Amino acid sequence: MTRTISILGATGSVGASTLDLIRRERDKWRVVALTANCSAAELAKLAIEFDAEIAVVGDEACLADLREALSGTSIEAAGGAQTLCDAAARSVDMTVAAIVGCAGLAPVMAAIEQGGTIALANKEALVSAGDVMTAAVAKHGATLLPVDSEHNAIFQCLQGNNIEEVRWITLTASGGPFREWTQAQLEAATPEQAVAHPNWDMGAKISVDSATMMNKGLEFIEAHHLFPVGLDHLRMVVHPQSVIHSMVEYRDGSTLAQLGPSDMKVPIASCLAWPKRMSTGCEPLDLPAIGELSFFAPDEERFPATKLAREAVHAGGAAPATLNAANEVAVAAFLAGQIGFTQIAAIVAETLNNDIQAAPSTLEEVLTVDSDARTRAAEVLERS
Repeated sequence: MTRTISILGATGSVGASTLDLIRRERDKWRVVALTANCSAAELAKLAIEFDAEIAVVGDEACLADLREALSGTSIEAAGGAQTLCDAAARSVDMTVAAIVGCAGLAPVMAAIEQGGTIALANKEALVSAGDVMTAAVAKHGATLLPVDSEHNAIFQCLQGNNIEEVRWITLTASGGPFREWTQAQLEAATPEQAVAHPNWDMGAKISVDSATMMNKGLEFIEAHHLFPVGLDHLRMVVHPQSVIHSMVEYRDGSTLAQLGPSDMKVPIASCLAWPKRMSTGCEPLDLPAIGELSFFAPDEERFPATKLAREAVHAGGAAPATLNAANEVAVAAFLAGQIGFTQIAAIVAETLNNDIQAAPSTLEEVLTVDSDARTRAAEVLERS
């Protein structure tokens, strides 16, 4: 049976991997909507290849290029933030939500409200609007499947078990490219070095988050919303080989771990085929070649981002959304060469030191919190 799918963020790394998997089982999928921030030529090429109904660029300034690239086809072209939401709201069996950052929040909510299955790769949406989003999932009868390798691993380890029997959920972290760097080296780190992840092929923003360990902090908050075991039953461990993607320990002492190659096609395929399995073309694990698996406690002196994230989710209210917004501002400034690597966490920390608002209860309130936090973070940035 053919299933319908929309991919929000089709030209990014998760979108590209998703489309590669669809190519493997082309007869099983009908692509409805593909979106990108801009990348008009690339988006048009994909829309034509997969015979999409509509292609949307978030940046309306790119719409003319998209229309020109799609001229002579029957594919609809649209641009702007509202059209992203309109495309996400189209009724489909599955939506892959892979827009990076808070920009993906409104489209994700639109997809949830149409009640299908959402494969969520946008962790910032749950970080900023976790309670709002999970309430919407329940209200509209949507199904939320986690694409992040760590949360997908946890999801797999929980299958067939009672979450009330869980003692610990352990998120694994590679430690990023700077795991063994000194403080002095971290202070001199460049954007080019930060995006050179040793294990994973990711976009620039997520790669920097991995280097600061903020990625793991955001995933900690995300896990809190996806798997309600309580904050005191969530923990993190550094696992440089990125072979074990996360673990679940049960009260009888049994620990289940999901292992796999460092390739996002594996968790994406888990979502696409759920509750079944599909071939990914990934090379199988060669454990003798890997040789050993090692684990370390996170170093929150050199990498304070995980501590900031834990403190934010414990504080509650609008603190997680503030953390995420400030981090996006700081990472963008680092990638632009405006600040040093270690200033990212410092800017986030100072932004969180301001009075934090109450927890947002609607999407509009979330977006207001996000906007206010970005303003405060920009002010901190100017003083840096």
